Amino acid sequence: MTNPDSDYYRAVDLWHEQRLSDLMAEDGWLHLTDRVELEPGQYTLGSGPGNDLQISSGPDHLGDLHLGADGQAMLTVDGQTLAFAPTPEAPPRLQVADLLLEMMRIEGQHALRVRDLRLPRKVKISRFPVDPAWCITARWDVLAAPQQLGIDLVGGIATSVAVSHRASFSHQGSAVTLLPTHWKGGNPMFVFRDATSGRQTYGASRFLIGQVQGDTVVLDFNRAFNPPCAFTEFAVCPLPPRENILSFAIPAGELRPGAVL
Repeated sequence: MTNPDSDYYRAVDLWHEQRLSDLMAEDGWLHLTDRVELEPGQYTLGSGPGNDLQISSGPDHLGDLHLGADGQAMLTVDGQTLAFAPTPEAPPRLQVADLLLEMMRIEGQHALRVRDLRLPRKVKISRFPVDPAWCITARWDVLAAPQQLGIDLVGGIATSVAVSHRASFSHQGSAVTLLPTHWKGGNPMFVFRDATSGRQTYGASRFLIGQVQGDTVVLDFNRAFNPPCAFTEFAVCPLPPRENILSFAIPAGELRPGAVL
């Protein structure tokens, strides 16, 4: 007879294996080398000091970058003009000379993000032992009206998001509410901090993707993971709203990079 608990443990292990694979992929966060803010205009781009935009990797002169007022970006390399292509759930991107370039925009500010695909980056992330008790089925409540919520980002940028739902559950007899501030692949994402933050886990926050099932949402904290800014200074990550700063410890999911129990 199959042991349901063993199936659950194996599913969480497989999830973490895929998580590490995604993190170390070419478009993962471990290859990120630069984030350069810029305004619409024409720029020379490369690793040499004579360029308008100097980056850490690649040729001395990679090409001429054009950013339009509409946010459309193109790079001219050896007389050939290459366009940054739209990418699902990612900024427009272009791969050239072993570099993956992305043109992102946050609160009206454009930035060029660069990944060096040659970097042999690897990472080992420790995590708490899997505990099925931290896989919680919460109520998935629809708010009477969408709530506009201010969100601070790492690096001092401020933005806002529209929140339409909340997850509600009980912990040790007390009511707990978490707000989903982002959505990934059609699923709600929660940015939270708890009593392990800054100790065993990354201080700024951890992320958790919920799984909606009708009027409930599964919050599997065994799959809580570090934000990109835990691995690179060139990522811009959201910080948790005050509703998602929890006074109790959640000893489940990823530890901060380099931490061990």
